[in-house]
Amino acid sequence: MIDVMIVEDDPMVAEVTANYMNDLSDFRLVAQAKNVEEAKAHVMKLPSVHLVLLDVYMPGEPGLTLLPFLREQKMSVDVIVLTAASDTDSVQTALRYGAIDYLIKPFQFTRFQEALLRFKKKQDVWLDKKEMNQKQLDELWSFNEKEDRDKAPLPKGLTRETLTEVWRAIEKVGQESFSTEDVALHARISRVSVKKYLTFLLEYDILELQPTYGSIGRPIHLYKMNYEKKQRIKALL
Repeated sequence: MIDVMIVEDDPMVAEVTANYMNDLSDFRLVAQAKNVEEAKAHVMKLPSVHLVLLDVYMPGEPGLTLLPFLREQKMSVDVIVLTAASDTDSVQTALRYGAIDYLIKPFQFTRFQEALLRFKKKQDVWLDKKEMNQKQLDELWSFNEKEDRDKAPLPKGLTRETLTEVWRAIEKVGQESFSTEDVALHARISRVSVKKYLTFLLEYDILELQPTYGSIGRPIHLYKMNYEKKQRIKALL
């Protein structure tokens, strides 16, 4: 089990991050901090923390000041930065101090999933091997986003069998745009279940949302294929 600490001053954002993490197996939230001072206290008391999910903009010390502290203390903990800070100085500072990934808010679940699963893959390698050859190192340090995305497992609660049925139904609909009801009818799956799979395909950029309005002005959620990213479905079925 990988022990995780979230360092985020916004409680709603922290909750969303925790929920994202709970959708992945092998990760466990063991601490939360609203600022760097609290984060330092937690890691000193919890040396078992493997991963820190770190925001940059927080009251008091900027989040990135936690990175040199961790290095000075020689702690075996990795950091993924989750922040709205998109300036190159922040990115370079994070990477120079050893952040293993940098996600700019608002990020999609699939990108968050990639970051954590990539971290888990490396952790598994460290536990399994005492020595490594060049090929293994090259694979470990590969940051090919498309390859990692294609290999990413489905979120908890989704199955490839049902995703296949939903995808077949989408193809059967054969329309430029379609609704949840259209897919549910062809797939013979409940509307609620279909909605979960369509949301996943949206997050994966395979589908796009096409907002439209009914006769009384109420929004109707229609979907359409993102043909540039359609090929991604092959690795998921």
